[in-house]
Amino acid sequence: MITLHYIIQGKVQGVCFRYYAKKSAKELSINGTVKNLFNGDVEIYAQGAEENIKMFEEFLNNGPSFSRVMKVIKEKFEYKERFSDFKIIF
Repeated sequence: MITLHYIIQGKVQGVCFRYYAKKSAKELSINGTVKNLFNGDVEIYAQGAEENIKMFEEFLNNGPSFSRVMKVIKEKFEYKERFSDFKIIF
């Protein structure tokens, strides 16, 4: 199990990006969080099997149909505890 931190840049707020990120994460058994940042980006912590994380990244690079992802910044995150589910943070 790995944990990654993502910043998604582009037209990613006001297009249901958080909702679809949660839906995709649930389908792939990924736990973590997603939230809008004040600068217009979206921040995600994703924890799960490496293969599932790779599939989740495909969603992050494309986003829902109304979004326009310009850049995905990814870094491995050392998180010793386990997320219990995938939550949208408001």
